[in-house]
Amino acid sequence: MALNYIFVFFFVIAFFIALFKFIFLGDVLTFKAIVEGMLDMAELAVMDIALPLAGVMTFFLGILNVGERAGAINVLARVIGPFFNKLFPEVPKDHPANGQMIMNFAANMIGLDNAATPFGLKAMQSLQELNPDKDTASNAQIMFLVLHTSGLQIIPLSIIAQRAILGAESPSDVFIPCVVGTYVTTVVSMIITAFWQRINLFNRTVILGLGGVTAVLGVLLAYLSTLPQAQIETVSVVLGNSLLLLIVTGFLAGALYKKVNVFEAFIDGAKNGFSTSVMIIPYLVGMLVAISAFRNCGAMDYLVNGLKYLFSFASFNTDFTDALPVALMKPLSGSGARALMIDAMKQFGPDSFIGRLVCIFQGSADTTLYIVALYFGSVGIKNTRYAIVAGLIADFVGVLAGIWLGYMFFH
Repeated sequence: MALNYIFVFFFVIAFFIALFKFIFLGDVLTFKAIVEGMLDMAELAVMDIALPLAGVMTFFLGILNVGERAGAINVLARVIGPFFNKLFPEVPKDHPANGQMIMNFAANMIGLDNAATPFGLKAMQSLQELNPDKDTASNAQIMFLVLHTSGLQIIPLSIIAQRAILGAESPSDVFIPCVVGTYVTTVVSMIITAFWQRINLFNRTVILGLGGVTAVLGVLLAYLSTLPQAQIETVSVVLGNSLLLLIVTGFLAGALYKKVNVFEAFIDGAKNGFSTSVMIIPYLVGMLVAISAFRNCGAMDYLVNGLKYLFSFASFNTDFTDALPVALMKPLSGSGARALMIDAMKQFGPDSFIGRLVCIFQGSADTTLYIVALYFGSVGIKNTRYAIVAGLIADFVGVLAGIWLGYMFFH
């Protein structure tokens, strides 16, 4: 139901703001900007997102099916089953969804977005098979989606690359704050959703699991912090792509060893790629067009200016307010937030406090509303329950963490 209200709200706000500007300011261009933006976004959702995704989905769903027939997904599910069973008590320990979810999280962590999406959509489909109410999101689906929207990533390579393009003196100086910020968002996402679902996180398995992940991230961050930017980028590229190639090759070799008809298994899995991409088109078009209307009517500018005005009465330092557009846009649109990040770095300088803070905001969370539309749309979920609220609360905590990290590292 949350998507229903958000969808209507964006269009209503856009219409009344445009009407206000027309009546009181004589502005006839806002209506034009909203409609043109809606049409452009509808085309972008299909031509630049859904159709390109079809090819990637076709390939990786085929590879996943090979891995399942070879038994690799089941092995992975058994390894992480004890930990995931605490977070996803509705999912059997050896269910393939466990392996698919961990592959999604792993691909996100190493920055392989193209691989993470097919793995995640496959995991959502597997969770849907366990869902007794096909129109309503299950607890397991909500936990998975909220954790996914936290956007945990070890090396924010695209942000570092953009800072280098804009002439930052040390483009990689934001990678530790970005990783810490997104890790905080992930942990908060887990705690919020677990509280909602009455899951006890204070048990040995979860504490050891989180402690282990935290220790590994800490060691990796400590190592990467000693490297120059060029080597960080090299490590990221080599690590990410080699791991992905290893997964693909390992699945194929394992299937061949198990005497699976590899190509036939690949084709059987790949057939679902295009149909899944087609199924999500209406959800993507609806949400992205609504977000476009909200942006182009000027509502985001009014919101940011209103917050700046309120913060001007506060007794604490308000230098962070010029970075708020990126924080507010990120849950709505990744490309929109990226454009605002670049614009802020151009305006204030990539090495300024604002220039660095917008990068932390960009790297500390993911596009909650887009991901909800994409993942729930792929399995026909209409009632999202509290998924959006939990995701947005985690995003808000991520913003607070980003502000704190910005002041700690760069102010």
